[in-house]
Amino acid sequence: MNRIQQQANPLHQQRGFTLLEIILALALTATLMTMLTAGMFSVVRDWDNNASTLEDNLDESIAILQLERALQGAFPHSYRDPETLGRHVYFEGESDQLSWVSTVSPERRDGLTAWRLFWRGDEGVYLQLAPALSDDPTARLDDAEPRLLLPGYRASFQYLYEDLEFDRLWREDWPAFTFSVLPFAVHIHLEPIDDRNVETLDIVAPVNARQHRSIRPNLELIP
Repeated sequence: MNRIQQQANPLHQQRGFTLLEIILALALTATLMTMLTAGMFSVVRDWDNNASTLEDNLDESIAILQLERALQGAFPHSYRDPETLGRHVYFEGESDQLSWVSTVSPERRDGLTAWRLFWRGDEGVYLQLAPALSDDPTARLDDAEPRLLLPGYRASFQYLYEDLEFDRLWREDWPAFTFSVLPFAVHIHLEPIDDRNVETLDIVAPVNARQHRSIRPNLELIP
């Protein structure tokens, strides 16, 4: 009997955790969970910031690629002037905006698409699109809703031509209504409006189809 009691005594001597030990364990667990949660939120926040920057860069790159393709696909779209009944080539190039007709359409429309680029105040570069059809698309472009394509940028345009001595030079306007021919290339210079840490961008796109097959260019008017 004594031997059984001696073997049972160690069991009676074992005891559970005290309340203080439980409180300390819970406090340590809560501290570790707080540190882990804070680290996780920091990683997620950094990931979101990097992902947002990447998306902005991708959107910007896609927009620039679309513009370059649309300029390369510029087409000497002709229309009839209802007053003179003469035919003219549509391409309105100025130093701060550009309107042209292209075989490229970001909306995958059939036929030719009229494009217009301009920049507005401190907002950025806007784009308008309209079907070119067979007439002057200016009115349809005026009615088209502008879309903010490159926020935070201002744009300036130059147009490459060849003078009578076969030297290629840049000019700040291109009235195809008068010249009846498209420029050799278009240069779009994009610079940030504010002091953001953003580099300037340049698009130099050669125009593949310059002349209309049935309209003679007025090359002598190009200085």
